[in-house]
Amino acid sequence: MPIYTAPTKDAQYILHDVLKVAEADIPGYADLERDFTAAVLDEAGKIAAEVLAPLNPVGDTVGCKLENGVVYTPPGFKDAFAQMKENGWPGIDMPEEFGGQGMPYVMGTAVGEFFSAANQAFTMYQGLTHGAASAILVHGTEDQKATYLPKMVACDWTGTMNLTEPHCGTDLGLMRTKAEPQADGTYKVTGQKIFISAGEHDMAENIVHLVLAKIPGGPEGIKGVSLFIVPKFLVNEDGSLGPRNGVSCGKIEEKMGIHGNATCVMNYDGATGYLLGEAHKGMRAMFTMMNEARLGVGMQGLAQAEVAFQNALAYAKDRLQGRDITGPKNPDGPADPLIVHPDIRRNLMEQKSFAEGARAFLLWGATLIDRAHRGQDADADGLVSLLTPVIKGFLTDKGFDMTVQAQQVYGGHGYIEEWGMSQFARDARIAMIYEGANGVQALDLVGRKLAQDGGKHVMAFFDLVKSTCKEAGETDGMAEFVEPLKRASKDLQAAGMYFMQEGMKNPNAALSGSYDFMHLFGHVCLGLMWVRMAETSLKALAAGTEDPVFHQTKLATARFYMARQLPMTATHLARIQSGADTVMALDAANF
Repeated sequence: MPIYTAPTKDAQYILHDVLKVAEADIPGYADLERDFTAAVLDEAGKIAAEVLAPLNPVGDTVGCKLENGVVYTPPGFKDAFAQMKENGWPGIDMPEEFGGQGMPYVMGTAVGEFFSAANQAFTMYQGLTHGAASAILVHGTEDQKATYLPKMVACDWTGTMNLTEPHCGTDLGLMRTKAEPQADGTYKVTGQKIFISAGEHDMAENIVHLVLAKIPGGPEGIKGVSLFIVPKFLVNEDGSLGPRNGVSCGKIEEKMGIHGNATCVMNYDGATGYLLGEAHKGMRAMFTMMNEARLGVGMQGLAQAEVAFQNALAYAKDRLQGRDITGPKNPDGPADPLIVHPDIRRNLMEQKSFAEGARAFLLWGATLIDRAHRGQDADADGLVSLLTPVIKGFLTDKGFDMTVQAQQVYGGHGYIEEWGMSQFARDARIAMIYEGANGVQALDLVGRKLAQDGGKHVMAFFDLVKSTCKEAGETDGMAEFVEPLKRASKDLQAAGMYFMQEGMKNPNAALSGSYDFMHLFGHVCLGLMWVRMAETSLKALAAGTEDPVFHQTKLATARFYMARQLPMTATHLARIQSGADTVMALDAANF
């Protein structure tokens, strides 16, 4: 069975030594003392390793079953879900007034990685509920908040998001689901939604669906879309559950991975719905949930890369295969362990440098969300908006790549299901697709986010890189880390300038480089994080840290990333600048 140990020490290092959360001027961060966060992370790590991880292969092999309209989750899921609820994990960063623990979003992100790494399919049930509750929190009426949030924060009721239909995915303006107004102010929702994660299951008393639909007579296309709360069971005025609503699961999709999560076809047959937010402004409300989900999916890319790496590392240390070319390292045994071989070490270092850099990037992004929401900081909100497609797209692309590399360490055993590596790769693959396929993320980054607010936020990012390099460069020994980041930042700026110059003249050709731009941007973000970590560890070693091996290892990993991974920015820049004409060479009709 695969193993998993939550990387609590590394998370603590990032939170306190690199990001210095307890010193940040963000409301609520003063409470994030090292002992407090250690207690939270340690407990989350135990549940992840002891409760969730053992159920991961069960969910993969057994999956969910639909019988007589009821979806049954894999054995052990209900008990684990009850344990998560009992300990308050679903509401860790939700408002206390609705039963949450009121911690900052960064803490929810840190523990969320552990849970997703241990069991991604399981964690999606509470993750989607969190997103739906956030949408109601921001856009709901006071009555809607009072009715739904306490139950959803506790996960007594779970939540979903319903966007996609059989004939439309990204282009939601084509949707056919309609919502007919009723005399009592409710709506009758009719239509079919597909790919609905956690759409039906047996772990909650009620399921609160957030459904996009069109009110007849509204504007055409996406401007005519509204968002509705459509509960599985109607809720009485006293908060008790009433009759079953006109919503049902017609099918569970057979999927490549995340078998433990019920991905449902949902049928709405005149179901009673309640308008959430303004009429014809449904995408505004839904994006509250979608943007949170995109960050959560980026976290899934990191999480699957981390658990796959842990298993590949353990296997490489244990498996005897061949001899070190410089001489035996295990002379008393018949062969040396795999980890002595250069290609295996290179493979493992790529995984390690990605996972640790991605964790720092993700947690930094979470602090920006806290600064934006808790501190009402518009600049932080703009910066994290810019970074959201990078977090989602880059981390999931590379996260999947890393699971495949981890699988490769096993040789033939990596292709055999009993070792578990196949599940990590299969589960990671979906993250590149849902919540906006990564090509859409790249288009969003180039087509919308770069020019947002007159380019203010991307310029702020460049200024941040510049100031970080200047400050870090004053520390002895930092030149080898700072100089590669400077070069990569210049590549990113050159790519941005290319889009500005070519975008108006030949937009199709320019946008053909958007995917490379997303990856270029992602490498710079991880490079930025590695500079900050390298500076932190160099200072710790100079001050005489009690744990020199940890910081020496961190520096070695930083060197690898800066020398072997960050130079990929030049490759991406070259592709952007030279590949546009070839991409558009064939007429669409003759492709």
